[in-house]
Amino acid sequence: MKIVFMGTPDFSVPALEMLIDAGHEIVAVYTQPPRPKGRGQHVQPSPVHLVAEVHKIPVYTPKSLKKDEKEQALFAAHHADVAVVAAYGLILPQAVLDAPRYGCLNIHASLLPRWRGASPIQHAIWKGDHESGITIMQMDAGLDTGAMIEKRAVSIRPVTTTKSLHDELSALGGVMIVDVIESLAKNKKLESTPQNSDDSTYAPLLKKEDGRVNWTQTAAEIDRQIRALSPWPGVWTITANDRRFKILAAEAHDETLTEPPGTIVDRAGHIACGDDTALKILKIQPDNAKAMDIAAALNGGHLCEGDKFF
Repeated sequence: MKIVFMGTPDFSVPALEMLIDAGHEIVAVYTQPPRPKGRGQHVQPSPVHLVAEVHKIPVYTPKSLKKDEKEQALFAAHHADVAVVAAYGLILPQAVLDAPRYGCLNIHASLLPRWRGASPIQHAIWKGDHESGITIMQMDAGLDTGAMIEKRAVSIRPVTTTKSLHDELSALGGVMIVDVIESLAKNKKLESTPQNSDDSTYAPLLKKEDGRVNWTQTAAEIDRQIRALSPWPGVWTITANDRRFKILAAEAHDETLTEPPGTIVDRAGHIACGDDTALKILKIQPDNAKAMDIAAALNGGHLCEGDKFF
């Protein structure tokens, strides 16, 4: 198959590499333009861009496809059988969706129609889902609303983090898209099932404020927030003197604590939470300090037993 691949971050890389290894002709790669990154803010190509360069695949980095008719015409000129889209980052207009012979297929990191939108991995963990997965979808003009070609689920465990689920789904997406493309090459068509929009949920872009802990929630809810929102936007709280702390790792415990929510109950790092539940902080980072375990934070005077988080 002649494929245009459209993707940008690390999540997209396994799919591109697996399609290459499967022997398909990647006629072009579309990715976000190089951007400043890291402490030095040096301009760097995206992870997908780097893979394409290694394999000597032509790379295109338009800032927009929505209104630029020249870019749309250039896309159509690839005469692709299909486009594969994985976390690309640009809206595709109808002219682009219609250009490949079999349209555009999206690798979406949720079990659609649950968690349409920009942050499905984080929301699945944060909101307590027991499973997530990959949906291969025939793209249409809506936001993750296209007909579903294939779905495969993975379990979300009590220790699952955004990083671990991201890596698992990234690899699964690569395996699934190769299977789907092989089926398309053989059968010259794809069977699909429309989504039921009545069952849909939406996972918007995350904001910094999403990371603030509400200590009236249960310890289990806060534990999920920490596992879901690290490293971005990060989970944080403040003390009475407005000092800010990032909470990097914690776990819900079985203790019953009747102190006001947010109270540091003991030197072991147990924090009172809503419904008399207990969260044990394992790693914390005070503002303008390095990450440390809770004992170091207490011994170093960053916090005291009896302090209260807000």
